[in-house]
Amino acid sequence: MHRSRIAITGASGLIGGALVRSLRADGHDVVRLVRRPARTGDEVEWDPRRQYVDAVGLAGCDAVVHLAGAGVGERRWSEAYKKEIRDSRVLGTAAIAEAVASLDSPPKVLLCGTALGYYGDTGTRAVDETAPAGDGFLPSVCVEWEEAAAAAEDAGIRVAYARTGLVVAREGGAWGRLFPLFRAGLGGRLGSGRQYWSFISLHDEIAALRHILDTESLSGPVNLTAPEPVTNREVTSAMARVLRRPAVLHVPAPALRIALGDFAADVLGSQRVLPRRLLESGFRFAFPAIDAAIQTA
Repeated sequence: MHRSRIAITGASGLIGGALVRSLRADGHDVVRLVRRPARTGDEVEWDPRRQYVDAVGLAGCDAVVHLAGAGVGERRWSEAYKKEIRDSRVLGTAAIAEAVASLDSPPKVLLCGTALGYYGDTGTRAVDETAPAGDGFLPSVCVEWEEAAAAAEDAGIRVAYARTGLVVAREGGAWGRLFPLFRAGLGGRLGSGRQYWSFISLHDEIAALRHILDTESLSGPVNLTAPEPVTNREVTSAMARVLRRPAVLHVPAPALRIALGDFAADVLGSQRVLPRRLLESGFRFAFPAIDAAIQTA
């Protein structure tokens, strides 16, 4: 990519922060959307709850990357928090899409981070981007989430949806909670351990996002997950090997349901998702295997 001006929501999060660092290291101008009045020239104010974006601040951007949204695993899923999960994604995406569509010279691409939750529980069946949406709360949110970008598509902007898997990283996200447990010898399989986890290293996640930005033929859904999904039992064994700690504990399904409420269904569910479109577009994973992804985290 030539030197570009790129706006990013969710820039303070795990993925957003890593993407900002990667782009700036290569000399790109990065504009961060913040939920307060802008204080510096590299900030733009927005408020997803009010569906407000200072669109003037997006003028001149070559691309917009939208990664903001309430954390799915941050809290127990009360009805109020489920509403926050949905609204933070759907309302925020609609606000960003309408803002870029309103510009006289809109960006070439809007890259929206969504999730593999779109597919629901796939069991042992491998699925790619051609699979339909699954059933349940998260699939319904993901469908609305992606549909909320319609204004940008209608304006002729290339819109891509990065359906991201479980990001292997020590410093944040769901996997960031696993590392301290395993280092303390308290790791173990969850439920039966037979459920598939579609993972991706943080390095490959950032490389894949940049690949989508650079690849004009990529629009619509793109799965961001390593090509070799593994079961939770295999994750447990890999974490024990890499960290050289025992992992003999087992958290039974009923205990997870008590602790997590509705979210337990997604922890215990199985998602065997393949990155067909990434691979077909020429992307190559640096860390396709689970051990290597953990080692580089």
